[in-house]
Amino acid sequence: VQLQASGGGLVQAGGSLRLSCAASGLTFSSAVMGWFRQAPGKAREFVVVTSWSGGITHYADSVRGRFTLSRDNGKNTVYLQMNNLKPEDTAVYYCAARGAGITVVTRSRQQYKHWGQGTQVTVSS
Repeated sequence: VQLQASGGGLVQAGGSLRLSCAASGLTFSSAVMGWFRQAPGKAREFVVVTSWSGGITHYADSVRGRFTLSRDNGKNTVYLQMNNLKPEDTAVYYCAARGAGITVVTRSRQQYKHWGQGTQVTVSS
């Protein structure tokens, strides 16, 4: 399984970025997917997770209303649109997938089996 995250960069506060995560080696259309992030000196934290259809999506309180997750099962890709970015959003963002055949959506990062390499998002004030 490979998860390739891209789209990170440097942006000013209030700006926007769109992250992408292209998946291969798994049945993407049935995979529970998520985005997590890790700031320097902090533990990796949940940002948003979604069911195979996108019908169930959970956002962290800190990003709700500013971030939007979407997925294109035809392209095996999940996206994270990030608007109104804040300096505290600065982190490495990772996409993740639960194991094959698992349909339960969870915020717990320990329950995600597959991880991408991460993409850096830096928000300047």
